[in-house]
Amino acid sequence: MTNTPAWLARARRAVGPSLIDQVERDHHQPDREFHRRRVVVAITLVAGAVLLGFSLAVRPGDDIFYLLTVLVALTWVGGALLSGPLHLGRISFRDKLRRPIVTPIVTGLVLGAVFVARSLVVRELPPLREQVNSVLAHARYGAIVPIVAVTLLNGVAEEVFFRGALFAAIGRRHAVLISTVVYAAATVATGKPMLVFAAFLLGLILALQRRASGGIMAPILTHITWSATMVFVLPALIHQ
Repeated sequence: MTNTPAWLARARRAVGPSLIDQVERDHHQPDREFHRRRVVVAITLVAGAVLLGFSLAVRPGDDIFYLLTVLVALTWVGGALLSGPLHLGRISFRDKLRRPIVTPIVTGLVLGAVFVARSLVVRELPPLREQVNSVLAHARYGAIVPIVAVTLLNGVAEEVFFRGALFAAIGRRHAVLISTVVYAAATVATGKPMLVFAAFLLGLILALQRRASGGIMAPILTHITWSATMVFVLPALIHQ
């Protein structure tokens, strides 16, 4: 048997509590409530995906964009709350279970750095740059305060639904993979391949956080940290 390299052991200890090690919890629902959750989640998913497609099809700078994005957020949150109980979750820190705060924020910053580094490559490839510009158009031409507000609002709302209600509705088997695929598929309605790709990568990390912590607090903090980084940094890097 070979010894685990020191760097790999350190990496495992660093990410284990937030992405790998699952805390003990009892989130069992009776069959009737579980079935009801699935029905509510399915209806919400269709409605939210359609509204999301409409919102990103709006001309950049049009005020209706803000209304539609707020409606998308309300749809995600409303459906999640109607589906059943949600949990904040905990992770192990120094042999105690604590609410995840610092680690998810750091994770969001690291993810943001990865996407920023990737954007430096993308901007040199005109076809990909054009696709990213179409995603960032609202951030570039809209007023910064409302753009940041709706971006963070939707980040919270998406986690409440996708890593909250949807994740719980899937059940115990393959919840990480299924929730990630569904999250990415929901963005297909936008017609923006780069957004779908980003949703898959982001969704995978957030789903791992959800499985490890048993709640939505870690995914929420990571998502809004990542979103804020994208809004403030990417438009300045990706030029038309």
